[in-house]
Amino acid sequence: MLLEALDGDETVVFTAAAASVQVQVEPVGRWFEAFVKRRNRNTSASFQELEEEEVSSEESEDEEFQLEEYPMLRTLDPKDWKNQDHYSVLGLPHLRYKATQKQIKAAHKAIVLKHHPDKRKAAGEQIVEGDNDYFTCITKAIEILSDPVKRRAFDSVDPTFDNAVPSKSEGKENFFEAFAPVFERNARWSSKKHVPKLGTMESSFEEVDNFYSFWYNFDSWREFSYLDEEEKEKAECRDERRWIEKQNRASRAQRKKEEMNRIRTLVDTAYSCDPRIKKFKEEEKARKESEKKAKAEAKKREQEEKERARQAELEAARLAKEKEEEEAKQAAQQAKKEKEIQKKAIKKERQKLRTTCKNWNYFADNEADSVKMMEEVEKLCDRLELTSLQSLNEVLASGSKEESKAAVEKEVQEVNAQLQREREAEVQARQAARSADQASGGGGAGGKGWNEDDLQLLIKAVNLFPAGTNARWEVIANYMNLHSTSGMKRTAKDVINKAKNLQRLDPVQKDEINKKAFEKFKKEHTSVPPSIDNAVPSERFDASGSDGNAAPWTTEEQKLLEQALKTYPVSTPERWEKIAAAVPGRSKKDCMKRYKELVEMVKAKKAAQEQVAAKSKK
Repeated sequence: MLLEALDGDETVVFTAAAASVQVQVEPVGRWFEAFVKRRNRNTSASFQELEEEEVSSEESEDEEFQLEEYPMLRTLDPKDWKNQDHYSVLGLPHLRYKATQKQIKAAHKAIVLKHHPDKRKAAGEQIVEGDNDYFTCITKAIEILSDPVKRRAFDSVDPTFDNAVPSKSEGKENFFEAFAPVFERNARWSSKKHVPKLGTMESSFEEVDNFYSFWYNFDSWREFSYLDEEEKEKAECRDERRWIEKQNRASRAQRKKEEMNRIRTLVDTAYSCDPRIKKFKEEEKARKESEKKAKAEAKKREQEEKERARQAELEAARLAKEKEEEEAKQAAQQAKKEKEIQKKAIKKERQKLRTTCKNWNYFADNEADSVKMMEEVEKLCDRLELTSLQSLNEVLASGSKEESKAAVEKEVQEVNAQLQREREAEVQARQAARSADQASGGGGAGGKGWNEDDLQLLIKAVNLFPAGTNARWEVIANYMNLHSTSGMKRTAKDVINKAKNLQRLDPVQKDEINKKAFEKFKKEHTSVPPSIDNAVPSERFDASGSDGNAAPWTTEEQKLLEQALKTYPVSTPERWEKIAAAVPGRSKKDCMKRYKELVEMVKAKKAAQEQVAAKSKK
């Protein structure tokens, strides 16, 4: 602290003081040892002060402790010294494992002064000779308790220690009163210092968790060498000594295992009865439920946000679609209007051309030329576009008859030349297709000999065995081999190639084939042998059905017939009349004939499939 300035003196600052700097200092040597112990003990006092306090406390204890005379001392058997209580022999039953070495030595000194054989002999007491005197028990007691290793072995099997574990019923009624003293008793066996306490009902979760973690990983120093049944020092040879050591190790390990099971049972029982654990579990459950609820609410809000966004997108898409449809509708209306205008203009120009040509009598002198020119004019009306029609009408309106005729004839020639080019191109395309068909399907015996009957039979088989039929093309080939009149044997490859050729045909050729097939069908089904012209109709074919409809059955009629067959079974009276009434435009005779054809087709289909199956099995 600076001195105050005297009267007349002035205070002058020469230099500014430097800022304070914090320096980290690490203790070393004995100061480091004192620092570690001070930190472990959680105290601010120095190690020397603590040592002095311990020494003073031990001295005060030495001064204060009192010996308790063991009443059974004189009756002890020196040969059974291993089963005696050494602390009671020295008069320290109240201190036991807490007694210090000074206290043990002081107690031994006091009891030796009182029970030494020389003292008793001088007092006139009769002394037993040798090691049979009870004073031997005092010697064994000080021998055991003065040696730290032997004392620890004796403390491990302290006869006054209570190994009992409270039951669950006791723990549930008074948990802290039942278990707190038990854990305090067993804490003496811990290899680690500062054993955590059981605590109270107000203990935090961390304290309770630390307590049970410590005891579930409890490291006990308790050992049971004091209970060895055999002493290796008494062995007569090395082999016997080894055998004794082996037996002692086994018995110690067994007792150690039982001790650890006892500790584990104690901890498990306490954990199951601890009301704080139940409270923590309920709090954890409530927390998880609240988190789950909050998560569900967050997810619900997220889904609602997504749903709102999706609805907004759908609404925007709907509005955009409506706008697009409105624009397309307006464009279509505009295009329609323009098309109508153009159509009206073309119609007007065509009518104008027809009227002009008609006024000129189609530029002909006789009726035949006039009709021919009329056809040419109609051809011009069909082929020419609006601009060409307008140009031609302008020429006809401004020119003379000869000029108009020349202009019309010129346009007719151009149109005819264009039509001729189109026909030639179509013919060339057909020839190219035929040549390609011959190149792809003309190889082998299967590419030859396809007459009209075979083509009709192929078309019928393709319709009879649709796509999806098992081994379809083999079935179709067998069907054709069974029903063909040409005698040619077709393979599946031949049938596939011909079917492809038929698919590539132009519509005109397909129509011709279908037309020929229908004519043949009509011819076969309408021709009646002369021998049965006057025959009397049977019960199934009455006279009213003689005027049958020979037209092919349409798909709708076929569906109606199949439905009627299902609706009216064989046992139905007047079955075929009802079936014919269900198929408009078809008589009873037509329905019965169609039914027979379907039955034959089904039989033929089954036969072809059976043949293919038999071949595949072979």
